[in-house]
Amino acid sequence: MKVSMTVNGRLVEGDVEGRTLLSGFLRDQLSLTGTHVGCDTAQCGACVVHVDGVAVKSCNMLALEADGAEVGTIEGQAHADGSLSVIQQAFQDHHGLQCGFCTPGMVMSAAALLKDNPRPTEAEVRKYLEGNLCRCTGYHNIVKAIMAASGQDVSHIAAE
Repeated sequence: MKVSMTVNGRLVEGDVEGRTLLSGFLRDQLSLTGTHVGCDTAQCGACVVHVDGVAVKSCNMLALEADGAEVGTIEGQAHADGSLSVIQQAFQDHHGLQCGFCTPGMVMSAAALLKDNPRPTEAEVRKYLEGNLCRCTGYHNIVKAIMAASGQDVSHIAAE
């Protein structure tokens, strides 16, 4: 079956089987390997992308369901000149990553959160990230990075 969508501002088309997941289409046919597949069960959040402005777990969505949609991936988060977005820079500045496996999903989730809630509380950030797993950082620096990306003072956020 044919599928067509706009990915990171570029119209793309491809042939997919009915069972092809959006994550597989992005990674295998478009070579956008920043979208990570960690669990294939929508539990870890490493595969979060934006579909028509909404954060979704791409391992839990068929590519056909995104036909005609606007899809944003981690590759589309940086500025056109290649410089990091505010969120990406905050993750770097506040050590919001270690191994990096969960980072694309965390950044995409953070972008969705900050779009809907530009100045979340620490509790709101932690609640929003419940669908994303990180086995390295303990979330402290991820929360700090998201708070910093929202323009808030993070000096009060204590390590857990």
